[in-house]
Amino acid sequence: MDKYIALLRGINVGGKNILPMKELVSIFQSLGASDVSTYIQSGNVVFTSAIAQRKGWCEKLTQKVQELKGFSPQLLLLTKIDLERAIDSNPFPVEDAKSLHFFFLAQEPAKDKLIELAKIEADTEQYHLKERIFYLYTPAGFGRSKLASRVEKILAVPTTARNWNTILKLAQLSGT
Repeated sequence: MDKYIALLRGINVGGKNILPMKELVSIFQSLGASDVSTYIQSGNVVFTSAIAQRKGWCEKLTQKVQELKGFSPQLLLLTKIDLERAIDSNPFPVEDAKSLHFFFLAQEPAKDKLIELAKIEADTEQYHLKERIFYLYTPAGFGRSKLASRVEKILAVPTTARNWNTILKLAQLSGT
């Protein structure tokens, strides 16, 4: 049995795709997960399971949510080791927690996409792409970032972002 971190995207945002965490825990348990815990209402789940194939498990989860709630959330599934590597590979200062964001990508983007990002990067922000993680440092504020709202579109890869404080909490919950 291994520890996993599920990052669901687009739930409980703006009154849409409502999925209470209590129900989400039940859904995970119904699929064989144990030691299920959630962090805040935005779809962060840490659990234990003997998952054989990540993709198949993700499909089962999104189908179950579709059956019960009428929508299919995007889901990225990380192992405890994936999360540890993401933390260890972070190139930016961690003292300013509100300014540091991790975008987890469904797959590695084409390298030529970085040229497009460089064109819109503000002087106050920095980014780094390492495999399937896009790190974004926004000391002038995430809401003011030119990159934050356009990363997924430019990279042409599904993403979901978490700030440094959330990453730390998920690491704590997973025993990292």
